[in-house]
Amino acid sequence: MNDIKCPHCGKLVHVDEVLRHQLEKTILKEEAEKQKAELEKAKLNAENEAQKKINEERKVFEEKLQKEQEDRKKIETKIKENASKEADDKHRLEKLEWEKQKADMQKTVEELQRKGKQGSQQLQGDVLEKDLEERLRDAFPNDDFKPVPTGVRGGDIIQEVKNKHGNSAGFILWEAKRTKTWQKDWLTKLKEDMRNINASDCILVTGVMPPGIKIYDRIENTWVTSYEYVIKLASVVRYGLLNVAIARSSASHTDEQLKELYDVITSDSFRQMFEARDEIIDALKQELDADKRSAEKRWKKQGLYIEKLARNNSQLYGELEAHIPSLKPLKEPRNLELESETGSDEEDQEALI
Repeated sequence: MNDIKCPHCGKLVHVDEVLRHQLEKTILKEEAEKQKAELEKAKLNAENEAQKKINEERKVFEEKLQKEQEDRKKIETKIKENASKEADDKHRLEKLEWEKQKADMQKTVEELQRKGKQGSQQLQGDVLEKDLEERLRDAFPNDDFKPVPTGVRGGDIIQEVKNKHGNSAGFILWEAKRTKTWQKDWLTKLKEDMRNINASDCILVTGVMPPGIKIYDRIENTWVTSYEYVIKLASVVRYGLLNVAIARSSASHTDEQLKELYDVITSDSFRQMFEARDEIIDALKQELDADKRSAEKRWKKQGLYIEKLARNNSQLYGELEAHIPSLKPLKEPRNLELESETGSDEEDQEALI
């Protein structure tokens, strides 16, 4: 009587086992919520400390600035009391000196504010990167993770995908962004970083998704997702890398050179090389199409000018013939026609051949 039927599989399960399973789920949920609360608290404390330091430095400089302003008032009072040219020149120089000191101090305050803001952003990025790495480690214990050193180009985290036997199936390059606006330039930089370290794939995690994307999608050969769906997307990408690795390991070729060629063609670096070439081809094609449209527009306008000039020339000579009968007939000009677009393309192709 202590067994109950499982609503999912239909098997009989002991009541104690069900209660133990529910208790474990409750404990795991409470631990996850506790870790999340601790992370948010640490992030808030770090931001408060950074802001407190900026406020203290600003207060010191404002006090110094106030003192300098009081000194300036004294100097201006002294200038008014001295009527002689020599005194005026002297205090004018003192005034200029003060204005320069004020400008230098203002510049220093602005520089400190800028550095404080950058430090706060860097701190937020480090917290986000650390939390992302911990989530990935917990979800994929077989994989290896290493952060990209601060200041070095190449994303934030490098994940080496491994199967349960410890065999490597490839690398995933992660980069996390915490900004208020989406920037498409991130995709180009992340792809370049991926090629530099010869990774198999790359994933961009952003708090602001591109227009039209809610969960995750692939844009210009780069995965883009929100922080909420990181683990789901990572599972999909890992599954693909593991399957490719299985296919590569099971391929057999009797000819050793053919096997080496096969390994090169199926490698990530070979695929990324062709992706880079395709991107250059697309950019050149767009530039060529723009030049072609501009040239066709210019040719059409020049053709209209030629036709108008020839027509006005004929009208002018006709009026002269009406008043001067002895005027020699005007030789008809050669018929000028602009080459059609098809004919021009054919000549260009013949010239290239």
